[in-house]
Amino acid sequence: VLAVPVLFKQALENTETEEGKSLSLRCELSKADATVVWKKGEAALQASAKYEMKQKGTVAELVIHNAEPEDA
Repeated sequence: VLAVPVLFKQALENTETEEGKSLSLRCELSKADATVVWKKGEAALQASAKYEMKQKGTVAELVIHNAEPEDA
């Protein structure tokens, strides 16, 4: 059985926010509930008070709380 690759139906877009505010990044995948790993450079982000990961169906979302310049 061949596995069908998961593709981006809607890719991430550049988003700006003010320092100290929350920021939401969203992407849409071709397969519901696919495993998503959010990374900053090569480092995988872990859920914490700063990083909130959500996924519903084909939409994956990363919320960055208290955004700082280092989050760019």
